[in-house]
Amino acid sequence: MASVQVEPSNSASEAIAVPAAAVAAVAGGGDILKKNRIQVSNTKKPLFFYVNLAKRFMQQYEEVELSALGMAIATVVTVVEILKNNGLAVEKKISTSTVDVGDETKGRPVQKAKMEIILSKSEQFDQLMAAAAAEENGPAEQTE
Repeated sequence: MASVQVEPSNSASEAIAVPAAAVAAVAGGGDILKKNRIQVSNTKKPLFFYVNLAKRFMQQYEEVELSALGMAIATVVTVVEILKNNGLAVEKKISTSTVDVGDETKGRPVQKAKMEIILSKSEQFDQLMAAAAAEENGPAEQTE
């Protein structure tokens, strides 16, 4: 994945890597870059990469927007169902649309289905995440 280094004007801050596609979308008048958006692919990363990323985003932002195009819609639905079935998330909004995507082989735009799902933290999100973290770190030492 190509990325662009963005140098902040404040010399005390560090440079951050931003995906080149996100920079192009903003520069090209596309969607405004959302900090809590995950664009799901069914070919680039494994399923649980997106599940774990969504958990981290919800810890940081309270809610997360997952979006997918075409064949990746099945992947985004699976990610959402895993989060819901584990009691971590609640659906806030689901929207579907079609978008024109440039196809190099045909030389003309092709319409693709698009799905966006906004999830918010469930009421028990924080305690479930704390329990998972405690389990991951091993059982606490017991004193007699």
